[in-house]
Amino acid sequence: MALKSVPEVALSSGNAKAMPVLGLGTGGYPHLKPEEVVKACLKQFSLLGYRMFDTAAFYQTEEALGEAIAQAISRGLIKSRDELFITSKLWLHDNYGDRVLPALQKSLRDMKLDYLDQYLIHFPVSMKAGSDLFRLNPEDTVAIDIKSVWTAMEECQSLGLTKSIGVSNFSCKKLADILAFAKIPPAINQVELNPAWQQGKLRAFCQANGIKVAAYSPLGAAGAFWGTKGVLESEIALRWAYEQGIVIVMKSFNKERLKQNLEIFGWELSDEESKKIAAIPQRRANLAEFFISETGPFKTLEELWDGEL
Repeated sequence: MALKSVPEVALSSGNAKAMPVLGLGTGGYPHLKPEEVVKACLKQFSLLGYRMFDTAAFYQTEEALGEAIAQAISRGLIKSRDELFITSKLWLHDNYGDRVLPALQKSLRDMKLDYLDQYLIHFPVSMKAGSDLFRLNPEDTVAIDIKSVWTAMEECQSLGLTKSIGVSNFSCKKLADILAFAKIPPAINQVELNPAWQQGKLRAFCQANGIKVAAYSPLGAAGAFWGTKGVLESEIALRWAYEQGIVIVMKSFNKERLKQNLEIFGWELSDEESKKIAAIPQRRANLAEFFISETGPFKTLEELWDGEL
């Protein structure tokens, strides 16, 4: 399928290229093996035409994605890195104003890239210095100084190290906290979103403030360490997300499924299908309970998600 068949959306950041509405996530639990990531990404470059890829420091796939990009260019599968839209994310241990720039610079070194198209704050919480990077102990959580962190994110964009900046897993209130002082507003908020967790309030807030919404777990993430099977089959669920104006980040390396995903743009949901989706019981799957602690910044799930449960 030709690349032009994947629609794109403009982001609020003036420096950013248009973002494809469908792309591939490289996260997994347990973490994916580097050779799996390289092989899978090369397959998408050569056979299917995916050009938007999502990684994060926490996923431990940045180096593998960078290697896949380098091989794709050397083999002539893509002409240059500029054909791609690459997102990575700032992990909790670097959610401090003086650590943001070094963290992004490390991600760029690991991927052997000069810039990202998008850099996101992964979660609105920080972890204590010296705590285990990949073992989320609630006792190690501390409140994020969002003003210092976001100001550093703005510096990263101003330096040209990322074309746009945004967040992930932020509620309406936490977005409003940023908007109250930001010189560069978040371009995107990547959140859990699917027919079983439609995020109507958050989507309305983001639309009103020029923030695009990207969906992770658009099929519910069944089989992950959290997730649900309470969503519709892929074509309907993904088409629903696309019709809502949502950017879709898939986490699948299955060739047939990826081909099916690219076919969602040639048809529309019927009124009956839309009504059935609207009536699906709602439940957040990724509660992030590992951030809840009597000694931490969030003592209840209500506080973490600001009532958006």
